[in-house]
Amino acid sequence: MWIYGASGHGKVILDCLKALGEEVYGFIDDNPNKKYFMGLPVLNLNMIDLENTIMVVAIGDNHIRKSIVKTLNVKYFTVIHPSCVISHESTIGEGTVIVPQAVVNPGCKIGNHCIINTKASIDHDCKLGDFIHVAPGATVCGNVSIESLTWIGAGAVVRENIKIGRNVMIGAGSVIVKDIPDNAFVIGVPGKIVKFQSGSD
Repeated sequence: MWIYGASGHGKVILDCLKALGEEVYGFIDDNPNKKYFMGLPVLNLNMIDLENTIMVVAIGDNHIRKSIVKTLNVKYFTVIHPSCVISHESTIGEGTVIVPQAVVNPGCKIGNHCIINTKASIDHDCKLGDFIHVAPGATVCGNVSIESLTWIGAGAVVRENIKIGRNVMIGAGSVIVKDIPDNAFVIGVPGKIVKFQSGSD
């Protein structure tokens, strides 16, 4: 198993994989000055055999993570730390990472290559698209729909039955009490749209 991204998030993924008893050979990173990280070798992508590679992409930025996944033809590992509480009535997509003490309740569908970060909570019957990042301590209440490439900031709260569009940025600590359209940047309590960002992938 290889981890793509020798960074802070890579440390978290390594710790999760160790807790799962998985063997990690090293990190992939494009920084030529980084030779070792967390005691493991750091290689360039062209130095490994991609045909027989299992990988986790440890990049927090949704758009960068998506661009990396689109360029690679490898098998992706889904990481769920043993301390998480994940309902058997929920589904977790390929390459998604769920880190310590996160909760995913019944009826949820989590897309591919998402990050459900430390102590984040996804309540019943939520639907999350691909390449979403739910940051540490965020709370997503029941029956919430979140489209791909959206970021839910640390400590944010999303009220039940809310629909959040694609490529949305929810600021840390914000409280979302109404639907949010695509590409919005939202902050505050209650959350208000302060601008719209580029809709490009």
